[in-house]
Amino acid sequence: MPNDSVPSSEEKSRGSAANRAAPSGRYQLPSLSDRGALIRLAVIGLLVFMVVTSFAYVAGWLSPGLLTPARFADGFEQVNGIHEGFRRNHAKGVCISGSFQSNGQATRLSRAAVFKTGTVPVIGRFSLAGGNPYVADGPLAVRGLGLSFRPARGQEWRTAMINLPVFPVGTPQAFYDQLFAMRPDPTTGQPDPAKLKAFLAANPDVVAARAIIGAHRFSSGFADSTFNGLNAFRFVNDAGDSTFVRWSMVPVDVFQPQDPSQPSNKDPNYLFDAFIERLHQGPLRWHLIVTVAQGGDPTDNASVPWPPDRQRLDAGTLTIDHIEAETRGGCRDINFDPLALPSGISPSDDPLLSARSAVYSQSFTRRAGEKHSPGMVKVPGPGTGG
Repeated sequence: MPNDSVPSSEEKSRGSAANRAAPSGRYQLPSLSDRGALIRLAVIGLLVFMVVTSFAYVAGWLSPGLLTPARFADGFEQVNGIHEGFRRNHAKGVCISGSFQSNGQATRLSRAAVFKTGTVPVIGRFSLAGGNPYVADGPLAVRGLGLSFRPARGQEWRTAMINLPVFPVGTPQAFYDQLFAMRPDPTTGQPDPAKLKAFLAANPDVVAARAIIGAHRFSSGFADSTFNGLNAFRFVNDAGDSTFVRWSMVPVDVFQPQDPSQPSNKDPNYLFDAFIERLHQGPLRWHLIVTVAQGGDPTDNASVPWPPDRQRLDAGTLTIDHIEAETRGGCRDINFDPLALPSGISPSDDPLLSARSAVYSQSFTRRAGEKHSPGMVKVPGPGTGG
């Protein structure tokens, strides 16, 4: 019977060769004649291409002239130098902490947890604009305040504000161009007049913003300064109603005008030193003031002010009672991303918001991989006010 027959030596040899030629199915590559396999390979190839292209786009390799986050960060480094471990902008600063006590008034506009009646912890940072952490304080220095509100059940809110009444520019491209137009000439230490003139001629809205800033009265220091979140945001309440707003931190300390003749070379940290001395006398407080937009108010241009008669709502009180140097402070590793928003606060159509978020992320990624050196500001003794 055929099934019981013993195979010949030749048949055994052919069988062994066949077995060697046909590996196990689990190690076989799909046949290129298989239409399904071709589709799967094409999809995998497309995914790989998209990932590589995304990295190339972010890095700016595809379009060298495109204003990418990497190119923006490179611009800060070209103008200010590379200071490893520090932020590429607002490099000089100190860490602060305290609390925010909401009075519940803002809940009619926003369902964000931070606005419910009660107190939430806050970590923040005072800073000066610019990418040089060793720059001397001066009367024209733009001061910054970054805050991270941290309700007990999450829904963190981060915001970054400055002491200007309007933002100097309205678009990311204008910000980048201004960075180089204002770059000090190595010989004179001042911006090149021709470059600055050309920039202002190409950006008439910047001229208007500079006029508003020039007419503004600035305070003597951090403690009595108003800090403005100049971008517009959308508040959404429990009913789903939305309202465009801007916000400010208005100090309780009495306003004292700055002394324009303050010799910055006498004490290169006089703004920070004055704040430290004031905090040691007792906690500092600011009111969170929410300004409500009306129809026609621009929400896409932070260089244009809203009319002064807009409704203003006091949402609560910020108390700062602790300060630390950045090397050991809780703010060092916080990226004050303006798009780190809780439910109840959404971004507007302002193009600066997404640009700031992306550049902040790029800055954080770079400094996170670098060794951090001690900053210029020293905080002696206990950092608690009172």
